[in-house]
Amino acid sequence: MTGNQDGDFERVTRLATTAGLPEVAPGTSYGTPALQVCGKMFVRIKEAGILVVMCALEEKAMLIELAPELYFETDHYRGWPAMLVRLNVIGDRDLTERLIAAWRQKAPRRLAANFTAPATPRP
Repeated sequence: MTGNQDGDFERVTRLATTAGLPEVAPGTSYGTPALQVCGKMFVRIKEAGILVVMCALEEKAMLIELAPELYFETDHYRGWPAMLVRLNVIGDRDLTERLIAAWRQKAPRRLAANFTAPATPRP
């Protein structure tokens, strides 16, 4: 890993662990650090400060419109159920919500159905 990718991946891994996401394992995707659920990638570091997160297309469009300072896409991700997240801007609470949503998208149906996300306090 280069640049701040080490710290970025440590943060993402810590938040996924704190959220209690089951069956998560580190891996790689396109040569970058990734988290997988049952062998399926749900998030990966694109480059230092940028995370690729799996996301339903409808949700992606809404999130990018509501918070373009946090979420965006490049031409490469248009029409694909993934978006980019600015790690240096997003807070831990919002990032945890994105990790849980991405995990739910890729986890086997039964595993996702049995997972209860921890309550996250709102300011």
